[in-house]
Amino acid sequence: MSGSRYDGAITVFSPDGHLFQVEYAQEAVKKGSTAVGVRGDGLVVLAVEKKSMAKLQEERTVRKICLIDDHVMMAFAGLTADARILIDRARIECQSHKLVVEDPVTIEFITRYLAQLKQKYTQSNGRRPFGVSCLISGFDDDGSPRLFQTDPSGVYHEWLAAAIGRNGKTALEFLEKTYSKEIAADDDRTIKLAIRALMEVGQGKNLEVAVMRPKKPISILDVDTLNKYISEIDKEKAEEAESKKKIKK
Repeated sequence: MSGSRYDGAITVFSPDGHLFQVEYAQEAVKKGSTAVGVRGDGLVVLAVEKKSMAKLQEERTVRKICLIDDHVMMAFAGLTADARILIDRARIECQSHKLVVEDPVTIEFITRYLAQLKQKYTQSNGRRPFGVSCLISGFDDDGSPRLFQTDPSGVYHEWLAAAIGRNGKTALEFLEKTYSKEIAADDDRTIKLAIRALMEVGQGKNLEVAVMRPKKPISILDVDTLNKYISEIDKEKAEEAESKKKIKK
């Protein structure tokens, strides 16, 4: 069997155990805008890079963060059209679950549902994998914050802080160095950590940041609040640079 057969057929493994179409979908994710999620003790934060829009484009139609249910929100990196399908399916599943069970979904339940849906598309002829990675966050009924990530392959994991997209690896390295229990215990520092992770890898400061607290609606930070956090971060970075200079001397 030729190499192109492994390359083109989604259900055929290559001799070294790869499904190339799934790997290509993961490459599509790496070309998407960076998204960061951080879980604090009393809130969860999702932050994404906003693409530059055309002058006449309506801003509300260009969203990388969306509400799945009253207590669940999602950010994504990859193909927006694919993400829209997953968002619609997830919303229907949330409502269906509420009607049948009379309880809202847990964050892990809806994450597992999306991961299973993605996995189905990795082993069916005539289909291709979803070219999307998702950060799904929110609060379970007991008030505990959760943050999950799903990949095009159908794998999902829970995180304290995570990053996906174009510069996801660099942002994740920053989060690994910086995240601490002390930061998670402070709401403002948790929000600033998510914003700073994006600022570390982004060229500009054109960001969209969503914050969710238990039993409260999602809050998208307005421009003034966002600029306030960015100014504080710039000041902290300047102080850190100054202290490093003193240590070197």
